[in-house]
Amino acid sequence: METILLILKFLVGLVLILKGADWLTDGASSIARRYGIPTIVIGLTIVAFGTSAPELVVSIVSALEGQTEMAIGNVVGSNIFNSLAIMGTTALIYPVACSRNNIRYDVPLCLVASIAVTALALDGNAVTRGDGIALLCFFTIFMAYTFSIAKKPQTEQKEETAEKTVEMPMWKSVLLFLVGLAGLVFGGDWLVNGASGLALQMGVSQSVVALTIVAGGTSFPELVTSIVAARKGDTDMAMGNVVGSNIFNIFMVLGLSATIAPLQLGSISLWDFGAMTFGALLLWVFCRFGRRYHYVTRTEGALLLVCAVAYYARAVLSQS
Repeated sequence: METILLILKFLVGLVLILKGADWLTDGASSIARRYGIPTIVIGLTIVAFGTSAPELVVSIVSALEGQTEMAIGNVVGSNIFNSLAIMGTTALIYPVACSRNNIRYDVPLCLVASIAVTALALDGNAVTRGDGIALLCFFTIFMAYTFSIAKKPQTEQKEETAEKTVEMPMWKSVLLFLVGLAGLVFGGDWLVNGASGLALQMGVSQSVVALTIVAGGTSFPELVTSIVAARKGDTDMAMGNVVGSNIFNIFMVLGLSATIAPLQLGSISLWDFGAMTFGALLLWVFCRFGRRYHYVTRTEGALLLVCAVAYYARAVLSQS
């Protein structure tokens, strides 16, 4: 009976996080537009936060409750899932385009961020408060760069977004924002507690649960967004979604979590950090040197999925 309750707690928490992020983003975007905040600013802040809110909430709640393996495993596992499983699935549906900015800046930065956080974590077997502050500083620099790049095509984006935006009443915007925020807070608490309880009952380490089940669940918004974008042929959005989420997870999510409380690695190993870095490296190689220049092909997508299956199979077998 207790196991069933823990599973329900985990699933309800996951649903609350996913829906809460959606409601909070819609409400906040509507409020921002009502007060004349530029569309590009909304996209780079509120919408970007919305897609990565599940990872952010789970890692912060885990850090506050002293479950540091869950906090780190969620970030590392989400990035592995993004680079290997999501990008692999997306490329199988439709070859993924890599823009010039992706090749020159975004994907290399994702790779550098993965290498940097691996070095920080394995030096002392923890991500300290100092490391967290350093990651947040890098996040500030990344956001400043992103704003400078995004200012150029602003006029067309404004017109397109204005046509698609349906104005909602102020009371509904505020209600969506508050309900979404409550969903994130309570959902994050239930998901972390449910996952931790299940791990203890099954004799599985927190790190394996965080790297697989929790990471896959919190990455669900990126998976849906990328698959929908691929089916519409808008794969440059899929690449930006995955790479942007990976950078946000390392710099913002892990940085803020470590600043709240130093994060001990526990049983999260070099193999896990190596898989995260290897996924980023593969994306860079495929974008820069692939047979079809500036694309991740279906064959390369299949290879990414094979790597994902191999990683998760090893994670499960290591506990048996």
